[in-house]
Amino acid sequence: MASGTTRDGNPSPGEKASPERSSAQVEERPGKILVVDDQRNMRTTLAMMLRGGGYAVDEASDGAQGRELGSTGAYDVVITDLRMGEVDGIEVLRSIKEAQPMTEVIVMTAYGTIESAVEAMRLGAFDYIQKPFGEQELIVKVSKALESRRLHGQVQMFAQEFRERYHFEAIIGRSQAIRDVLTRVTKIAPTDAIVLITGESGTGKELVARAVHANSKRADLPFVTINCAAITETLLESELFGHARGAFTGAANARKGLFEEADGGTFFFDEIAETTLAFQAKLLRALQEGEIRRIGENRPIKVDLRVIAATNIDLSTAVEERRFRQDLYYRLNVARFILPPLRSRREDIPLLVEFFLDKYTRKMNKRAQLGESVMDQLLMYDYPGNVRELENMVEQAVALASGGIITVDDILPEAPKKSARATGRTLADIVDEAEREAVLEALRSTDGSRERAAVTLDISPTTLWRKMTRLGITYDPK
Repeated sequence: MASGTTRDGNPSPGEKASPERSSAQVEERPGKILVVDDQRNMRTTLAMMLRGGGYAVDEASDGAQGRELGSTGAYDVVITDLRMGEVDGIEVLRSIKEAQPMTEVIVMTAYGTIESAVEAMRLGAFDYIQKPFGEQELIVKVSKALESRRLHGQVQMFAQEFRERYHFEAIIGRSQAIRDVLTRVTKIAPTDAIVLITGESGTGKELVARAVHANSKRADLPFVTINCAAITETLLESELFGHARGAFTGAANARKGLFEEADGGTFFFDEIAETTLAFQAKLLRALQEGEIRRIGENRPIKVDLRVIAATNIDLSTAVEERRFRQDLYYRLNVARFILPPLRSRREDIPLLVEFFLDKYTRKMNKRAQLGESVMDQLLMYDYPGNVRELENMVEQAVALASGGIITVDDILPEAPKKSARATGRTLADIVDEAEREAVLEALRSTDGSRERAAVTLDISPTTLWRKMTRLGITYDPK
């Protein structure tokens, strides 16, 4: 196989259940609910409402029993009263989310105070409901909680599966943008729709392509890739379609093309925008007809492929400039993924840094951790090379670190630091940087107390927590 092409070996059907089957199992699992309330009449009435809605329901007569049962992982949703005896609803919520973060919790309050609702949401409650409430209101909230639980279950299963099988670290993250990508993969992958993935270099386009393949019904069949920018047009056509013996100088033997090699599986075109208009016409015909012709032969060969294409170029602009065929663009742009640059999901940077640190300290058998203010600098850098650049930076820093401490100079040499201060940042970047500094300063001045920092910033503790999550801020006063 020529340079620029790879084949991905997949486990045999018996080696591991395919992600498609795993996702189906998550979706088909019936909702199981635990009701926690120390008032028998309320608990019984609530359970009857839920059973009437078709749910499997267990009951806990007090907070201690609710905490014990809810922490087992046997329930999709726990509904708990806030005001109970020695173990109240907040303690039940806290224990369940610590032991089973995937379980959704809805809290009930008869008092309706905003303070109790805010505290419950801050600790991870999915929603709250104020007594007295109607059956319809309850069923709607439970239905939404179950939908969230199932979605999170799919994403968690999916992310773990592909981190193990495909080193899916390039799209590790907790940002909404990354959750949207993972959710979209689980929806698109089981279909045979053509996929177009766009995004800057280093954002993980090939990894998303592999994820789509591995979560599809073609998962146990070949995944074949070709880098269109690395091969000339003549060689590209031969590589894809194959050739007959004597078709051109040097063609001593007939050769199957990569399309035939990938029959039944998935074919990934990386840097599709780097192809010529003439080649694009031939590719379009192959996609439309589902057949190819080897160079030097007239006999058509049927192929069954799922096609995924990726580019870091705006194809609509390329079409306007007549560098890319409009009809091929429409053919490829069926299911679209737009991968966000790392600078637009800065809250993911601490997770990625932690992951890469663990990866390379293990690989190099070294101990290393970030020194003071290093993370602040990393959060302000713009990463023109995105996740790939961040990984390279961490690998270099681990190699250079002395005494087990990574300094700013280890991980951000002079040139990148100048780049980070360069003009051209968006208004959103500037605002985020100002907010990050204000939050950090407030936390420093209050010894890390979020409550007092929120007062200093004149915002609620919940708003502060959300800002810290979005901006990727962690603060340890020690």
